[in-house]
Amino acid sequence: MSFFCQHCNKLLAILQGMHTGGKIVIFCDGASKGNPGPGGWGAIIVIGDRVTELGGFDKHTTNNRMELRAAIEGLRVTNPEPAGERVVYTDSSYVINGITKWIHGWKKTGWKTKEKKPVVNQDLWQSLDAAATGSGSPIAWMYVGGHVGVAGNERVDQIASDFAEKKKVVLYAGNKNGYAVDISNLALNESLQKTKSASGARSKAKAYSYISSVDGRVQVHKTWAECEQRVRGKKARFKKALSAAEEKEIIGQFSTHR
Repeated sequence: MSFFCQHCNKLLAILQGMHTGGKIVIFCDGASKGNPGPGGWGAIIVIGDRVTELGGFDKHTTNNRMELRAAIEGLRVTNPEPAGERVVYTDSSYVINGITKWIHGWKKTGWKTKEKKPVVNQDLWQSLDAAATGSGSPIAWMYVGGHVGVAGNERVDQIASDFAEKKKVVLYAGNKNGYAVDISNLALNESLQKTKSASGARSKAKAYSYISSVDGRVQVHKTWAECEQRVRGKKARFKKALSAAEEKEIIGQFSTHR
C-alpha cells in the first residue's frame, strides 16, 4: 500500500474540517524544464470558502528550488491570517524532509552538511523556515503523490509547468463554489497510479544502455553520466534501454524523427 493510501482518511478529515476547524489548506508544486532551466511554481490557498491561486517564473533554476519557492509563497500569504493550523500538501519529499528533519541539524552546524559542505539552497531553506514560523501556527506537512490524479496537486503542477514554459496563466481568486477544481477531493486515479508505479519500476531497473539525440545526431551511452553530460541544457531527447532489442528500437525511433 502506498504512503498516500495509508493517509487517505487523515487527509480527508483535515480537508473536511476546513470550514469548521479554521484550518488553512495549501497545495504547492514546482517545475524546472531542464533542471536547471526555466522554472515555475504554483500554489493554491484555501481559507474557508475562498480559493486563491499563486504562481511565478524563474528564468534559470532547479526543480527543488521551485518546490521550495511554492511552499514559501503559500505560507507567506497565509501568515497575516489568524492563528490556526496550516496544512501544506506537496509531492516533494525533499521539502517535507528538509523542513521537518534536516533543518534542525543544519542550524546546529551553521548550515553545513555532514560532509561539512554548505547546504544547497540555503537561502530558500532559511526563507521557508521564516515563513513557517511567521504565523505562530502549527503546520502539518502532508505528502501527496504527484501525477496520480489528486485534483489540487494536478492543478498546482499545471500552474508551475505553464509558468516554466512561459505560457499564459490565468490564476483564480474567488469563492470555492466557483472554482473549477474539486479541491476537497483527494481521491487518486487508479490507472494513473498504476502507470506511475510501472514507470517507477522501470526507472529502478538496470539499464542496458542510454540513447540520446541532439540536433538529430543519435548516440548510445553505457552510463547515465555520459548521456546526461551530452543532453544537459540542450534541446534533446533521451531514453533508457533495458535490452539490446529495446536499444535498437529506440535508435530507430530517434532516427526516424530527426
